Amino acid sequence: MYRIRFHGRGGQGIKTAAQILGTAFFLEGFETQDAPRYGAERRGAPIFAYVRAARTPIQERGVIDRPDLVIVADETLVPVPTAGVLQGLAGNTVLLIHTREPPQAWKLRLGLASPVFALAGVDATQDAVDGSYIGAMCAGAAARLVGAILRERLEQAIREEIGKFGAVAVEKNLAPALAAFAAMAEHAGVVQEGGDIRADRYATPAWVDVPLERARIAAPDIHAAATSALVNTGVWRTLRPVIDHERCNRCSWICSTLCPDSAIAVGPDRAPSIDYDHCKGCLICVAVCPPHAIRAVSEPRGLAKDG
Repeated sequence: MYRIRFHGRGGQGIKTAAQILGTAFFLEGFETQDAPRYGAERRGAPIFAYVRAARTPIQERGVIDRPDLVIVADETLVPVPTAGVLQGLAGNTVLLIHTREPPQAWKLRLGLASPVFALAGVDATQDAVDGSYIGAMCAGAAARLVGAILRERLEQAIREEIGKFGAVAVEKNLAPALAAFAAMAEHAGVVQEGGDIRADRYATPAWVDVPLERARIAAPDIHAAATSALVNTGVWRTLRPVIDHERCNRCSWICSTLCPDSAIAVGPDRAPSIDYDHCKGCLICVAVCPPHAIRAVSEPRGLAKDG
């Protein structure tokens, strides 16, 4: 059985990547499973999806903790413990990272004995508003590394899964997916099927009990007592809201009240300001601003302007 895990951030098409690869396996005659798993369901938050594929009925359920292939669509997730990118990697696990750095650099940095491949050529940040093609690209590379999926089946799977979004979306995802499929040609078949996992070797998870807290403690104000003001949750963000203060009419009670993380402060002149260390880029403020004084800007562009 092939056990494959995709890691990425919300908005990068990770769920779609698993669906594409699962459908491609199915078209090749495999029994398949594909499903996503979310944490905080917002753009930029770490998520993962998994795919199982076998020639026989699949009895396993749940997340994959012993993968044969791990695909990382966003390299910034690797050092984030809660993302679980490196969980369960063994000597025969293949790691594919969307990065501009060479694979050997990652092997040395992470101290891995397993094979590492780099998927480059497409900038994951160049079109953050419509970046779902990143997932399709990763699915194309994964299909080739497995070596059991024909190019025609991959193309058919993309048309089936992306077709509901229109012909333009299909072509936008198809081109990078097929390019990634071709780029991994010399490594075709490097991913091997994992063996059976015996039920009598099952180990229960190390559950952590989280007690309920009073609203005074659990309130969303990031600067209140007992909250994580020093944890810069803004690293999740792929888009940042930017305020046009000339257009802003100072009705800041709207954006500041509806911000789920209290990341919008209000000054003495009622002008709002955004705490980018803790703004997660949910863009609720963009949606609710009456004069449309807040707009979404890709994070790299916003950083460049700040610099």
